[in-house]
Amino acid sequence: MAPTIAITTNTEPSKVTELVLNKGFGVKGLSESGITCLPNQYIQPLEERITVSEAMPGGSIPIIDMSNWDDLKMEELICDAAEKWGFFQIVNHGVPIQVLEKVQEATHRFFGLPAEEKNKYSKENSVSNNVRYGTSFTPQAENALEWKDYLSLFYVSDDEASALWPAACKDEALEYMKKTELVIKRLLGVLMRRLNVTEIAGEKENLLIGSKRINLNYYPICPNPELTVGVGRHSDVSTLTILLQDEIGGLYVRVEESDNWIHVPPVKGSLVINVGDALQIMSNGRYKSVEHRVAANGKSERISVPIFVNPRPEDMICPFPEVFAAGGEEAIYKKVLYSDYVKHFFRKAHDGKRTVDFAKI
Repeated sequence: MAPTIAITTNTEPSKVTELVLNKGFGVKGLSESGITCLPNQYIQPLEERITVSEAMPGGSIPIIDMSNWDDLKMEELICDAAEKWGFFQIVNHGVPIQVLEKVQEATHRFFGLPAEEKNKYSKENSVSNNVRYGTSFTPQAENALEWKDYLSLFYVSDDEASALWPAACKDEALEYMKKTELVIKRLLGVLMRRLNVTEIAGEKENLLIGSKRINLNYYPICPNPELTVGVGRHSDVSTLTILLQDEIGGLYVRVEESDNWIHVPPVKGSLVINVGDALQIMSNGRYKSVEHRVAANGKSERISVPIFVNPRPEDMICPFPEVFAAGGEEAIYKKVLYSDYVKHFFRKAHDGKRTVDFAKI
């Protein structure tokens, strides 16, 4: 059910906040209210807006066929992509297409719920910090809000997920997480071998894949997509992020050390993989977490489902000793408590790659 309040560009911010945040309508509610122009607090500064013309022509992140895990050439492609681009897409990865389709359907189902149902999982109402429905990124810290709603689910156990995750999506989200476990471990195994880390077990396993979080992201139709963003410039704080995007597109990746951005075209059945800050730190900068952002869309709603593979909150992260085995390389990053790193990320607005400076020596 759409909200009844009339929203215009000049509507008082407090009224927009009441509708979007406090009543749980999110930007989906704004989109469905019949607005023809953005409220002022969603209008981004000129330098943060995304235009299609700025995307690099002909540029594309690598698309890697994962059908043969014994192929040394495939391993080289994965590691080279993680070093040069920080992003790549994988096909023939072994996650059934039906699993991908069902979690997309579940995402639409959750965001199709009445506002009062979704609002049960808001920061103020959720029975657990591990289940959070929200909008934008960190509204209290942002000068301009982002055009996105989300459901964030931190995985602790199957039992907790069964008890606390929303019924509209919990089974599909859990299945998606479980079906990606093997490909995540294989990818990290390949990436670690180039760092001279021969086995992922015990402490190493905790540092790389000690915790997981899945987000269901919803980007409604936007009346002025050229004035705002779905997600602002940032790099992820994860070890790896595994992203399922729908056929609409809108993800842009920054080419390292340039002002050029490239669009990541949707490929049916593929998963987008990107290096997070934690892996950049643990690889001493060899693998790069890269700025990315999402455009708003004036014609179609869009969804995406990322899985963030992380260290545990209580883990100390720093470069692996094996990275320095050949000698001559100095550490760029110090030891950082992972929960402190994540808190630093979430207490401010998206600001490109600045979060990683928190861990620099």
